[in-house]
Amino acid sequence: MKKIFVIICIITFLPAFIIAQELDATVIVKDEQLDISSRERVSTFKDQIQDYLNNTKYTRKAWEGDKIKCTFNIFFNGASDEVSYSAQLVVSSQRPIEATKLNSLMMTILDNSWSFKYQKNQAMYFNQTDFDPLTSMLDFYAYIIIGFDFDSYYKLGGTEYFQKALDIAAKGGSSSPKGWQYESNAYNRRALVDNLLNAKYQQFRQDYFDYHYNGLDLFHTEDQKQSAYSNIVRLIKNLDKMRDQIDTRSVLMKVFFDAKAGEFVEYLKNYSDKSIFNTLKKLDPPHLSKYDEAMK
Repeated sequence: MKKIFVIICIITFLPAFIIAQELDATVIVKDEQLDISSRERVSTFKDQIQDYLNNTKYTRKAWEGDKIKCTFNIFFNGASDEVSYSAQLVVSSQRPIEATKLNSLMMTILDNSWSFKYQKNQAMYFNQTDFDPLTSMLDFYAYIIIGFDFDSYYKLGGTEYFQKALDIAAKGGSSSPKGWQYESNAYNRRALVDNLLNAKYQQFRQDYFDYHYNGLDLFHTEDQKQSAYSNIVRLIKNLDKMRDQIDTRSVLMKVFFDAKAGEFVEYLKNYSDKSIFNTLKKLDPPHLSKYDEAMK
């Protein structure tokens, strides 16, 4: 029934036809802020990044079913020399909703702090041992994307991949501190993975599974709709119950609500108990106007 099935195997013993990469990534590059010579030097950057993401095997599992659709929007801010660049990254991912042609937005993150070195047509290698400001950033978000996807199909299924993302963040904090250490910014990479692996958020992650697997995936099956409503609403109510134990302003909660606020409105607009939107307004003030509109 479900789209993703995994079998734990050592890659070297897998037949070639079932060894598949996990991501179906689209890379979009905006280089208008660079001068003409710098634009020429990054002319192959988009294709190289896209090839790297789509040809890297991030898990030691046989991947069957749909690859994870994701988008990496890269906005160059400037170049300090012929190989040193700064950029912003907007990364998003989605997963299909069962028995429909619809998708659920899993994450959309604006990361303002990315500095790296790049030479035209340089070789890029997947290396889990050494930190590289360019490829390690891509790997970090690949693991976050895969982790969220697994969490939506298996209870706490993404833990292994969130741990790999944490390992990268820890190396980044000691090798290239900018963007990898705790800061007071609204978004922080290290804080995101720390939240995801913190026991305080384990109930949320379990509810996250039910929200997708036993909520969205059943919603469009008429005889399962009430059960689907229950699982969607349970996540919201449990978050409300846990408000004293978790920080609803945490990076994880911001990432979650930025992705799901519109989806809550869409799936709960016909829900009988409109007070659920009052609960969402308490949990997620930044999207208050959406919930107000849904209550009309």
